[in-house]
Amino acid sequence: MNHFYRLYRPATAVPHRNDSTYTEITPCSALRPYIKCFWGSVGPSAAKATAGELIIPDTCMDIIFEINHSQNSMKSRFVGINNEAFFSAGSTEEKDTSPPFGIRFFAWSAAMFSQDSMNGVKNKVFDVQYHYEAIKTALEPILYEVTDIHARAREAEKILLRRLDSARHKPVLDAAIGALLARKGNIRTTSLADEVFLSTRQLERLFADYTGVSPKQLSSLVRYQYLWHDILTEDSFHPANAVHKYGYTDQSHLLHDFKRYHTLLPAQAKDYALKKAEKKVVYNTSQIPRRRIRHTAGFMSQNYNTKYVRRLIIILYIKRFRQASYRSSSKTRRKYYAVRKTIFTNKDMGIPECQRN
Repeated sequence: MNHFYRLYRPATAVPHRNDSTYTEITPCSALRPYIKCFWGSVGPSAAKATAGELIIPDTCMDIIFEINHSQNSMKSRFVGINNEAFFSAGSTEEKDTSPPFGIRFFAWSAAMFSQDSMNGVKNKVFDVQYHYEAIKTALEPILYEVTDIHARAREAEKILLRRLDSARHKPVLDAAIGALLARKGNIRTTSLADEVFLSTRQLERLFADYTGVSPKQLSSLVRYQYLWHDILTEDSFHPANAVHKYGYTDQSHLLHDFKRYHTLLPAQAKDYALKKAEKKVVYNTSQIPRRRIRHTAGFMSQNYNTKYVRRLIIILYIKRFRQASYRSSSKTRRKYYAVRKTIFTNKDMGIPECQRN
């Protein structure tokens, strides 16, 4: 069993989003080396809400299910690894459609649940039955009955644990992926082949069968994902500082490579992620103790207080991920910290647990 998930955490274009339109659920410990997450939504309108959103290469493969109860039909798709960014089309169903449910595999683990080769799946979409017929047959009747995403994830875990084919496990592939991740994608195919005692051609065949891409392509995608992680987490990221770290020839090479996968420059990509995450955050302000906050922070009225608290919560959400700083007058800052203390010490605010410090 590998532990690559501890070294490498690929991110989407909006990695901080976790609301009614998109939720990720971490799998059990036995499946964590193979599956990044289960994902879906809590409302049938979520697919339309997420239409037109940027999808970037995340070195993963997805199985996606959508059920239309009025037509008693299911749409299922297997999305292979992609090395191109695109915009999602959303769902074509308008009503009586259950929330979508997805299983996201790490690229090097998808073949462990299928008897088929992953060669030829890059940038393509298939019906699930062509690669995961047994999983579809077992999971489909459950998805018709169960609509809660957490219950769906638990049922999917049982099926995947039964379908996990240990015979498909290749220690040499683990060694190659481990070396690739340890170098953060900054490694040549010839050097990688030497480390795992294979010829270049043997290594390319192995990667094609299990990941759908060549070692060179996967290395480039992994390097891009590590770079994207730095952009998201560093307060003052500058491309020049990452040139040597990731083995680029110069700054223009780095920017060109990033834009090729993301369609945006680093600063634009970070702004896009923040705006989308902020836009999707929905809070239940009906349970906010207005009078308590008004007396604590010294507001003049409860109506003004409610609008102010909404804005502060959004600021706190961004601040939590160290993506922005709050600058204002000393009087406003005093109110800010007073409201902050009141909000995060009250458990009946209607604010998701993950948003509290």
